[in-house]
Amino acid sequence: MKDDTEARAARIPADGKANVTGAADAKGAAGAKGAHVAALIREMIIQDELPPGAPIRERLLAQRLAVSRTPLREALRILSAEGLVELHPNRGAVVAAPSDQEVGDVLRLLGALEAYAGEVACECATEDELREMWALHFEMLAAYQRGDRLAYFHRNQDIHLALVRASRNGALIAQHGLLNARVYRVRYVANLRTKRWESAIKEHEAILQALERHDAAEVARILRTHVTLAWEKLQALEQDEAAVKPAMPAFR
Repeated sequence: MKDDTEARAARIPADGKANVTGAADAKGAAGAKGAHVAALIREMIIQDELPPGAPIRERLLAQRLAVSRTPLREALRILSAEGLVELHPNRGAVVAAPSDQEVGDVLRLLGALEAYAGEVACECATEDELREMWALHFEMLAAYQRGDRLAYFHRNQDIHLALVRASRNGALIAQHGLLNARVYRVRYVANLRTKRWESAIKEHEAILQALERHDAAEVARILRTHVTLAWEKLQALEQDEAAVKPAMPAFR
């Protein structure tokens, strides 16, 4: 059965001329629904409800999210463009499983972009933008005190995105958005497993204080390492866990 938006787009008036405005409105509504479904799936991916490498069963997922296949497929196209999902002609959709090397490369580039964004933001961020970043920081702190890991992560991300937007550089904002989406899950898992909450909060405070002082060099210095530090600690943790994991007995 078609969605109401699809049905409206398909209808032709009695005079035989297509309602172009109505079709455009329907297309916009369908796109908005696809974006909403993409956001729901993105949350499932970062919380490992859909783990890396897992196949995405469209029919079952559509039932779970109570949506039709049309917005679901639009959502998968959005997530594919972000690098969170891979679309294969014969196998369907699969959750992306980037290698450690790929993740490290993206995070180092992301750190460089955010460092540059911070330098530029020191020159052009408004008082209102700084107040908004501080407000997000305090919301993140409240989530930390509640032990609300997901809310903490979202406010953390909001601060980084607000800082990049304050650069006023459209190309930078666009490229940062694409790269950040590719490591969205990794940044969540790294913050969660390494329990870097308290140190990340202190780093955010230092970043915002440096922004207020217009200290571009200090903002860039902190951001360049801040973005990659959680990932490096996660890798070290996983190596330590692997080292102490008991070996499986050999079959004879």
